Amino acid sequence: MRIVIVGGTGNFGARICRSLAADALHEIIATGRSERSSSTLPCTQGVRTARLDILSPSFRTDFAKLRPELVVHCAGPFQGQDYRVAEAACALGAHYVDLSDGRDFVAGFARHLDIRARSAGICAVSGASSVPALSSAVVDKLSAGFSRVDRISVAIAPGQQAPRGVATLKAVFSYAGAPIPRWEDGSWREAYGWQDLRTMIFPGLGTRLAAACDVPDLALFPQRYPSVRTVEFHAALELRIQHAVLWLAGALRRHGLAVPLARGARLLDRMSTMLLDRFGSENGGMRVSVGGVRPDGTPGQSVWHLTAPHKNGPEVPCMAALLVTRKLLAGPPPFRGARACMGLLDLAEFEPLFRLWGISTSVEEQ
Repeated sequence: MRIVIVGGTGNFGARICRSLAADALHEIIATGRSERSSSTLPCTQGVRTARLDILSPSFRTDFAKLRPELVVHCAGPFQGQDYRVAEAACALGAHYVDLSDGRDFVAGFARHLDIRARSAGICAVSGASSVPALSSAVVDKLSAGFSRVDRISVAIAPGQQAPRGVATLKAVFSYAGAPIPRWEDGSWREAYGWQDLRTMIFPGLGTRLAAACDVPDLALFPQRYPSVRTVEFHAALELRIQHAVLWLAGALRRHGLAVPLARGARLLDRMSTMLLDRFGSENGGMRVSVGGVRPDGTPGQSVWHLTAPHKNGPEVPCMAALLVTRKLLAGPPPFRGARACMGLLDLAEFEPLFRLWGISTSVEEQ
């Protein structure tokens, strides 16, 4: 099968290319927006590169020339992006998987594309990443220990020295200070991006500040878990100075002052690497907390922890996309149509990849 990795020369796309190339069974094409970026992928047997700009007027024609049978879309940021790549895959009859963490993108994916994907006879999956794919798999596992789920809280804690990627920074900066609809105490209320600071404990990482961020879980989890009354998501950066900068930028935006962080994402990434990485570590983490009522009627909380050492944190957002892609390569698609990546993967399916990258997980019962 011919697999086209859109954005395959980027931070996450290159990792997916290398993992799929290890299978040595399929033709893999990694695309980049320019000839220069197409040549940046380390030499990997079984992977060739091609120029493809999803914003170009000639995108559809250029994409069709690659004759994809399966498309993995890694070219973020997905915040504000339309569905042109998925639409082009549908038109060519190619299965589609993306790593989107954009709330509106993933939440509106099925509504926009399901009929089209069914007509094309393809499987189209959005959000095959840390959120909502892995986070929902964890919640599904933990919620089995409750008769009623009342509260879900998810937090991601990247290691300062782990590769970030400009697209990731642009996504982060896009909602600093922006209103975030959040399901809280049984009603929709507004939080604000990179505000709502609080402290969280991550095993192996210590205590970190965490701030509110906008992800698909906030829109999708209240529908998936009908009893839940509060759904939260926070990001916990390692260095407090970065939280201070983002908090200040968010506060200024809330009061109507333009702070063009996204336009300077590449420069800020370089500055962070040169000036701040030495003060951070290689280790990142994630935690998912589910609280509610146990089967015996007592209140309780289960907290799932993940710790990723040695700069391996960026492998985690790639895992769900790899698992879904391998399902599509191994046999008939799990469904025909378009949907968010929830209920497609069990937490146990991630375990071999956790072991591969030395990632540890644990569950704390409270």
